[in-house]
Amino acid sequence: MTRPSKTVHDPSAATDNRLVVAISSRALFDLGDSHALFERDGLDAYRAFQIEHENELLPPGVAFPLVQKLLGLNRLAGDVPPVEVILLSRNSGDTGLRIFNAIQHYGLEISRAAFTSGAPTSDYIAPFKADLFLSANAEDVGRALKAGVAAATILPSVAPPRASEQLRIAFDGDAVIFGDEGERVSREEGLEAFHRNETERADEPLSVGPFRGFLTAVHRLQAAFPAENSPIRTALVTARSAPAHKRVILTLRRWGVRIDEALFLGGRDKGPFLDAFGADIFFDDSPANVESARRHVATGHVPHGVSNG
Repeated sequence: MTRPSKTVHDPSAATDNRLVVAISSRALFDLGDSHALFERDGLDAYRAFQIEHENELLPPGVAFPLVQKLLGLNRLAGDVPPVEVILLSRNSGDTGLRIFNAIQHYGLEISRAAFTSGAPTSDYIAPFKADLFLSANAEDVGRALKAGVAAATILPSVAPPRASEQLRIAFDGDAVIFGDEGERVSREEGLEAFHRNETERADEPLSVGPFRGFLTAVHRLQAAFPAENSPIRTALVTARSAPAHKRVILTLRRWGVRIDEALFLGGRDKGPFLDAFGADIFFDDSPANVESARRHVATGHVPHGVSNG
C-alpha cells in the first residue's frame, strides 16, 4: 500500500500516565486473506474487497485476547483509565472502516487511530506516547525499536483461550528487558566465559534493554492493586541458570521493578513453561525461542541485539 495520504482519527486529548499500547490492525484482527489478496493483486483489489465486505465481521487476531484483557483493567481501576490501546494501521481511512466496525462489534474501547494509506505507522508512536507497539509488520517494528520504543512483531501463534481473567505477560531477559552484552559474551567466548563474566560482575546492574520502559509501566500499573490480588502477573523466562541468575535478581531489585515469577531454564525449550504459566503474550529476541513459544502462546519477536544480526 503506497498512497502518500495519511488520516489520523481523533488526535485530541493527552494520555497522561496511562499505559499506552499501540497495535496494528493485522495483530488485532485476522486479516490474513485480505492481506494475501493485497500482496497478490495489489491495492485497488484490496480496497474493493474491504469496501465490498465492509459489513462482514473480522475474526479476532493473535493479539485480540491480550487487548481484551488490557482494556478490561479499566473497569477495575477507578475513574482514570489506566490503559489505552491505539490502533495504527497501514490501511486508509476508507478501508479502515471495516476495522472500526469490528472494534465496535466486539465492544473494544479503542477510539484513537492513525491510518497511513501504506506509509510506515511508526511515525505516530511517539505522538501517541505509546509504551509498547505490536505489529505484524516487521519493518514498522524495527523502526519503533530504533526510536527507543518497546516493540515486537506479532507472529502467527497458537493462542489458546485462557480460563484466568488475570493478564499474564512473560519476558525474556537478555536483549529484551536487559541489554545484549551477556549474549555477546556467550556467542563470542562460550558459555563458561559467560558464567564467569556474570559471576564476577554480579553486583553490577545489567544495562537497559528495549523493554525496560514497558516493564516499568506494567509495574506501575501493578502497584495500583494489592499484591495478593493483582489482575496482572509477570514472568521472566530466560535461558540463564545459576550462577548467572544473581545479577538478574539484583538488577531488578536496583530498578525497583517486581517480577512475579522467574524461570531460569538453562537452555530448556521455553514453550511448555510458557504454556504452564498461561502467558497471554511472550516477548523474546531469539528466533529459535519464538519458534518454540508460538506453538504454545501468543508470541512477539523483538528484533534486537546480537541474535538478530
